[in-house]
Amino acid sequence: MEEQFAARNLNVVELPIEWIDGVICYRGFIRELPFLTGEGQSKAQMYRQLLEAYQEYLESHHIAEEKTEEMTSSLLSVEDLLKYYDGETFDGFAYDFSNQSVDSD
Repeated sequence: MEEQFAARNLNVVELPIEWIDGVICYRGFIRELPFLTGEGQSKAQMYRQLLEAYQEYLESHHIAEEKTEEMTSSLLSVEDLLKYYDGETFDGFAYDFSNQSVDSD
């Protein structure tokens, strides 16, 4: 279960183990969303509660987890790459790329 949080770039903080009426109690919360907590008689139960709370949070806020492509320069045109890199293209810039000329003004 810990891997599921790591895959979402979330960190779980495990609180010290407590004994309540002779029964062990694990508690924890998600560091990035500290209001999402979980507890149980085992770590697995605690992580399951945390995962359920996180999924409910996503649904209630209509947040869809997106699998985004890693942005690389190969996904951008030369003009877009220059805009990304420098903030804007150069005046009068021309570049011949595979017999296609890209001019920026």
